[in-house]
Amino acid sequence: MYFCVLNYSIVMTKLSVNINKIATLRNSRGGNTPNVVQFAKDVQRFGAEGVTIHPRPDERHITYQDAYDLKPVVHTEYNIEGNPIPKFMDMVLELQPTQVTLVPDSIDTLTSNAGWDTIKNKGFLTEVIAEFKKKGIRTSIFVDPDLAQIEGAKATGTDRIELYTEAFAHEYSLGNQNAIQPYTACAELANSLGLGVNAGHDLSLDNIQFFKQNMPGLLEVSIGHALVSESLYLGVENVINMYKNKLQ
Repeated sequence: MYFCVLNYSIVMTKLSVNINKIATLRNSRGGNTPNVVQFAKDVQRFGAEGVTIHPRPDERHITYQDAYDLKPVVHTEYNIEGNPIPKFMDMVLELQPTQVTLVPDSIDTLTSNAGWDTIKNKGFLTEVIAEFKKKGIRTSIFVDPDLAQIEGAKATGTDRIELYTEAFAHEYSLGNQNAIQPYTACAELANSLGLGVNAGHDLSLDNIQFFKQNMPGLLEVSIGHALVSESLYLGVENVINMYKNKLQ
């Protein structure tokens, strides 16, 4: 079946670069090479509109100290992702980044692999979000492309959602363009509810343009693994500008 590409490109979509993989490379040898602070400076200089980090409890890539070290140098949008355990909440409340993205990671999760059940966790999420809002921190909830979960997110008081895009990326790589449909529907519902729409996970140069063209009101994408991998061949500055061109 042929899927029509819709014209949703009028909204400017910001590119936030997730720099976790740079920390992973650094940690594999110890020391401070590559330097995550310098990399954050560089991606902003090359045109990225934000920097994303996702410190995990075991600090296997980005560390909590990195989060503090990056604060003075991120002059675009600073997005900190993570499971709102007490240590994470204390750090975010102290640093006051532009945005905190709540992700339901378990301690042993290799990478983010599911969104929140916003209905089951409504009370918890509402309480957490209220704490961040007191400090003026924009909040986003990582969610699967499910209409009920979007409505549940609205009830928590969050400012935005981040749609978990692994399923889309996998199906699109197999030639199934219709995999975008639940994401489009969720974005349309979020827009109608007054929620901002972000997206992330497995987005790449191969799929980002199609995704953007079919997502109404897409405000931000967070891309790390693919961007860093592509940069090994094409160069970081070049890849950032390739993403920005595809997001226009």
